[in-house]
Amino acid sequence: MNSQQSIKILNKFEITIHASNTHIVKVEFGESDNNPNSLTEMAITQLKEYFDGTRESFDLPIGLEGTEFQKKVWQKLSHIPFGRYLNYKEVAIEVGGVNYARAVGSACNKNPVPIIIPCHRVLGKNMQLVGYAGGTDLKEKLLQHEKIIF
Repeated sequence: MNSQQSIKILNKFEITIHASNTHIVKVEFGESDNNPNSLTEMAITQLKEYFDGTRESFDLPIGLEGTEFQKKVWQKLSHIPFGRYLNYKEVAIEVGGVNYARAVGSACNKNPVPIIIPCHRVLGKNMQLVGYAGGTDLKEKLLQHEKIIF
């Protein structure tokens, strides 16, 4: 049975955490009916800590489904420290080669657990705010929360 729980973040945006009995499986932008379990509760607690400024990374069991390349990108994104960012080209070089920047963008777009896997920390050339499933307004707010000024 899938469980879900919604939370309002940054006083404006709604997100919903989806979990199986063993893993967080999706973070979705928008509100949903609440049917929480212990994992959604844990994720909500950690998200509150993140937005309160007492947590910089997440410690949650995540069940990722995707291609091997997507998983490689998501793994790289998971290691971008709080308050830091990379651009798509830098991530591409790390995961396959300079010509993979568009594929990195596609993998970021398909990230099943945004915020928890911080795809918002990936920017375009010259720190451009490009592409974010939750919208560039939310991406900008997340970056400002982490004191990334541009």
